[in-house]
Amino acid sequence: MTQKEALAILKAGHNVLLTGPAGSGKTFLLNQFIKYLKEKNIVVAVTASTGIAATHLGGRTIHSWAGIGIHDYLSSREIHALTKRSYLKKQFDKTSVLIIDEVSMLHAHRLDMIDAVCQEFKNNELPFGGIQVVMSGDFFQLPPISSGQNEAEFVYKAKVWSEMDLRVCYLDEQHRQNDKKMTAILKSLRQDKVDDKTIKLLNSRLNQKAKTADRPVRLFTHNADVDAINDAELEKINAQEFTYRMSGEGENKLVESLKKNCLVPESLILKQGALVMFVKNKFIEEKVVYVNGTTGIVVGFDENNYPIVRLRSGEEIVALPDSWTIDDEHKVLAKIIQVPLRLAWAITVHKSQGMTLEAAEIDLSRSFGYGMGYVALSRLTSLDGLYLIGINEMAYKLDPQVFAYDKELLMLSQQEKGDIKSKAFKKQTSML
Repeated sequence: MTQKEALAILKAGHNVLLTGPAGSGKTFLLNQFIKYLKEKNIVVAVTASTGIAATHLGGRTIHSWAGIGIHDYLSSREIHALTKRSYLKKQFDKTSVLIIDEVSMLHAHRLDMIDAVCQEFKNNELPFGGIQVVMSGDFFQLPPISSGQNEAEFVYKAKVWSEMDLRVCYLDEQHRQNDKKMTAILKSLRQDKVDDKTIKLLNSRLNQKAKTADRPVRLFTHNADVDAINDAELEKINAQEFTYRMSGEGENKLVESLKKNCLVPESLILKQGALVMFVKNKFIEEKVVYVNGTTGIVVGFDENNYPIVRLRSGEEIVALPDSWTIDDEHKVLAKIIQVPLRLAWAITVHKSQGMTLEAAEIDLSRSFGYGMGYVALSRLTSLDGLYLIGINEMAYKLDPQVFAYDKELLMLSQQEKGDIKSKAFKKQTSML
């Protein structure tokens, strides 16, 4: 389905699952829909399953918005007690549309809990109390985190899932990869058809050296590797340190949530020669200045001591402070301000989700979960930008139950697309 077709379904007021491969434009489409709703003065709650994902849309976590926090279970009495909180009551009274991004990382029991909370506040037994719900995510990417012995249940196993009359919009246009070889690799992973040709293509990138002076960002599966590399690389540089401290304003809990979940550090230490990554999108008059994942090297500092970053294209940009916010209708509830950079010799695969990278050194030799290889490789725009340090068998694997369910989602989206065309045809013939 195209973005245009999916947007028409969203505007029609249906409950929607927006899905599709990495780089198919799900976040872009959500932002278009959010803009449309605000122009129509329709109150939309913008949320995501994780704090990092929420910052991409200027929203908050679904747990915070629904008032459920970290609870795994709430009794009917506890849910009713939430209605006594005036700020939540005011929020639910106004909300007409609920967006939940990165829904693949949300547990099934939590979606049912959110449904129960919405019904209680809206005093309405329809799913989510009659609020239009738009969920976005790709189940082939990172799954819900399981705790203890209990295996996490994917969100589509929630009781409310089958009651929502969901319209599935499966985007299939590719806006990230412009390279046929990379597209073929990712397609083979999604279709569980990793053959000798795919492995040969990936192996051709093993132990390759970057052709540019700037070393590409390195992706690792474990936090300890990332922290050690970034600290060690910065320490090697014999140059003056410049420190940038984050500032915040608004409700304390929300400010702390932004700080915790934003990719930019509270205290950013830079030196001339540091490899850095922008962690925000910036557009001026619809022209892309940089995107979340653009890398470069600090080549100096301006008269206000802000870093000057030389991109791979050779262009130099002064990295001025930017803001991350949590919005409620037309009001900013919380804001943090920081230079939108982080050290980028290394990052985790987990934190790379949502990014677009022109080049990366990727170590998948210690992959330990389904979808980890797919998430890492799908960050790249081309195969030439891949510098593979190592890879294990687990990196090729996707969850078998997700693989089966994805086929069903694709079929449902094709049916929905057929219905759109049929309705459009009927409308045209009725006007003749």
